[in-house]
Amino acid sequence: MLLKEKTLKNFYKKLAEIGLRPKEYNEFIVYWYPLMKKNKYNLIHFADKEYTNIAPLTITPKPDSVLRVFMVYKKLEKPIPIKEQKFKPFIRKGFTVIEWGCSEVK
Repeated sequence: MLLKEKTLKNFYKKLAEIGLRPKEYNEFIVYWYPLMKKNKYNLIHFADKEYTNIAPLTITPKPDSVLRVFMVYKKLEKPIPIKEQKFKPFIRKGFTVIEWGCSEVK
């Protein structure tokens, strides 16, 4: 859970930690942050296997590395405690595919 003032700062930190480069996470932030900044609090979760298992991706030719970033967020009126997500470092090699997206839970 993040107070709106901390949402933007958290985006830079977490998206870089996940493996996005500055140009990539800036595009993500420019698109999604305006939709979230009006919320007093945002509950943010970056889906991993929950997303990739239900949304398989087929690319030809097959990439050497794939990074799929899918954020789910929900507007909150008051804070709730959550455990901070940790991410394994992403190593880019050869033909790399980067996908990002988001969904709001109402």
